[in-house]
Amino acid sequence: MIMNPETFRLEVETNLHDNILRFWRERMVDLPRGGFLGRIDGHGMADRTAPKGAILCGRILWAFSAAYRVTQRPEYLDMATRARNYLLEYFYDASYGGVYWSLTPEGMPLDTKKQIYALGFAIYGLSEYARATGDAEALDHARELCRSIEKYSFDPQRNGYFEAFTREWKEIGDVRLSDKDANERKTMNTHLHILEPYTNLYRVWPDPWLRERLCNLIGIFLDRIYDPATRHLGLFFSEEWERRDAEYSYGHDIEASWLLLEAAQVVGDEPLTARVMEVTRAIATAAAEGIRSDGSMIYERHADGTLDEERHWWVQAENVVGQLWLWRYHGDTTAYDRAAACWAYIRDRIVDKAGGEWWWGVLPDGSEDRANDKAGFWKCPYHNSRMCLEAMELL
Repeated sequence: MIMNPETFRLEVETNLHDNILRFWRERMVDLPRGGFLGRIDGHGMADRTAPKGAILCGRILWAFSAAYRVTQRPEYLDMATRARNYLLEYFYDASYGGVYWSLTPEGMPLDTKKQIYALGFAIYGLSEYARATGDAEALDHARELCRSIEKYSFDPQRNGYFEAFTREWKEIGDVRLSDKDANERKTMNTHLHILEPYTNLYRVWPDPWLRERLCNLIGIFLDRIYDPATRHLGLFFSEEWERRDAEYSYGHDIEASWLLLEAAQVVGDEPLTARVMEVTRAIATAAAEGIRSDGSMIYERHADGTLDEERHWWVQAENVVGQLWLWRYHGDTTAYDRAAACWAYIRDRIVDKAGGEWWWGVLPDGSEDRANDKAGFWKCPYHNSRMCLEAMELL
C-alpha cells in the first residue's frame, strides 16, 4: 500500500534531521585541523589521512545552508558557516581564482587543478549560504567564481563549457572527473552542475547577464545534450559536440529532468518553459526504464546493452525528486506512487539506521555496499538532503 503524503513528508523530514545531518554534525567535523574529515569508510571508520575535496566542502555548505534556510535551526547555521569559512580560507585560490580540487588533511593545497565541476559546487554552496543568511561576502565570491567559469571555461566558438584546467587556467591533458569517465573536453555532468548553481545564484543575484547565461545553458541541453531519438542525455562530447558515448545514465536523466525545469521556472521565460516542459517529461519517461519492481532505480545501461544493476544512493534520491516534480508540475498522478515506492526502498534498504547516513548503495546480490565510503570525496550530504528538502516542500 502506497503511503499518504503526510506520512511520506514526516518520514523524510525525520530522516533529514535524525539520520543524515546528525551524522555529519557528529562524525565529520575535523576539530583539530578545521573543516571536515576527508573520509569515513563503508564500515564507519574515520580516515584522518584522506585528502579533503572541494566538492565535499561545497556540498556540505549547500546542504547545511539549505537546511538552515528551511528550518532555522541554529546548529545548521553553525555547520554551514564552518563550511563557508573553510572553503574561502583554504580551497579558494587567492592568486589565480577558482578553487583547488583537493587539500591535504591539514589544509594545504594538494591537487591545484581547476575542475569546473568543483567551481560549480562552490557557487552552489556559497549562493545558498547567501540566500539563507544574506551574507554579502559569500555572494561576492559566488559571482566571482561564476565569472571565472565564463572567462576560462566557456567556448565562444562552439558553445558549451570545457572541463578542466591547470591552476593557472592553462590546458591540461587529463580533464576527467574520475577514472571511470571518458577523457572528453565537454560532458553532460559538468554542464548539469553549472546549470544547477547558476540557477541558485540567479535567485539571489537576478542579473540580466546571468539570466542570458542560464538561458544559454538550458538551450545547450535542449539542442546538444538531449537526444530526441532515445530521449536520454548524452554523456561525453568532443569540442565540436560529437557524441562520444552510447550509455544511458538513469540517475542523471531523472536528475536533469527536474533541474532543467527548475532553471526554466527561475528564469521565468514562458516559451522556454513550455519547451522545457515537453523535453523534461520525455527525459523522465526514458529514465523510468531504469525503475525496478521494488521501486528502486538501477545505475546505468552500458553501450553494449548490459545493465549495471547497482542501486546507488544518489540515483534513488534523484528518482524520488524527479518523480515528485513529475507529479507536481506535469500532473502525472502515477509519479507520486513511484516516488513513494522509491522512498520506501531507500528507507528500508539504503538508510543505515544503526550507524547513520545512507549506504553508498545496494549491490546486485542485495547486500549493502560497504566497500565504498559512508562519507568522502563523492559521498556527501547533498543528494539525500536535497531529496528530503524537496519532498518536504512538494508534499
